[in-house]
Amino acid sequence: MPADQHPDQILKQTPLHALHRELGAKMVPFAGYDMPVQYPLGILKEHLHTRAAAGVFDVSHMGQLRIRGADAARRLEALVPGDLQALKTGRMRYSMFTDERAGILDDLMVTRFDDHLFVVVNAACKEADTAHLQKHLGASVEPLTDRALVALQGPTAAAVMARHATDAAAMAFMSGAYIKVAGFPCFVTRSGYTGEDGYEISVANDAVEALTRKLLAEPGVQAIGLGARDSLRLEAGLCLYGHDIDTTTTPVEAALTWAISKRRRAEGGFPGAAVVQKQLAQGTAKLRVGVKPEGRAPAREGAEIADASGAIVGKITSGGFGPTVNGPVAMGYVTTPNAAAGTPVQALVRGQKLPARVAAMPFAPHRYHRG
Repeated sequence: MPADQHPDQILKQTPLHALHRELGAKMVPFAGYDMPVQYPLGILKEHLHTRAAAGVFDVSHMGQLRIRGADAARRLEALVPGDLQALKTGRMRYSMFTDERAGILDDLMVTRFDDHLFVVVNAACKEADTAHLQKHLGASVEPLTDRALVALQGPTAAAVMARHATDAAAMAFMSGAYIKVAGFPCFVTRSGYTGEDGYEISVANDAVEALTRKLLAEPGVQAIGLGARDSLRLEAGLCLYGHDIDTTTTPVEAALTWAISKRRRAEGGFPGAAVVQKQLAQGTAKLRVGVKPEGRAPAREGAEIADASGAIVGKITSGGFGPTVNGPVAMGYVTTPNAAAGTPVQALVRGQKLPARVAAMPFAPHRYHRG
């Protein structure tokens, strides 16, 4: 039992667990798994290394599913607000499962092919998501429990992949393909959760360690843990489910309306569509925004946000130190009148009022490969 595991908590392990231990990782419980939060390099250096070169992340705890059928995109649209039917084969899209109040049950990535969809969902939600999908879409939903998932992220990721998969460098951002990487059959997408160029590589459980070792043997590639993954995605302005979005937030409140196409906004046809349509027409009481504290002290999750007069107008949902911007960054929800970038606010941290401003996101510019 890991020293940091609670005695009554039996944690699952990914197929890379032994490798994490070999590499000297500090392991922590996360979404029911024993996961590496950092390696000896440390969170700060892991973060900066990913921004400068390339990092490998174990994300095998995520849920992977295949939805079979030529009409899978049409059928899945009954559960999400995303325009999946407009996707061309090999293209992917970000979307969300919503409930009847337009609350977000989870967010997900969907890649379309002629006879199926490849879906990736969050680790903490994957059992509920699988049950939700099977309830509505039946036996066409196939959980891929025999597959691991690793992410290769950073400005040199494409050069690294080109030495192991000749087709990978030509892939466009938000596309997917079944190709071989280092000789192993994989499903690869050019996507990620860091704001950097990169790939997510789905591979058989029994091949993932050998593949990961090949990637780590490349010059300038380091193993990166969950700590840097979180600070990287926060700087990139990307939501973490269960923190920045959940069933109490709608896609409109979460500033995710970019993920709902004009057709889906007009036609509806997904759970909570009427709520979304009303909010698009009339606005919302709260909005997700970036928050940039002044000084060096971070404002972390749970800290209340006050306006200039001291009235509570919101709450931080994610916050910490941004190594790339060399200062504290955060995101959270504020009342709509306080949501404009530049609005002065105060973050209440341990009884202290930290001056801050509402800020545009991302805090660090996205560097996705647009082709």
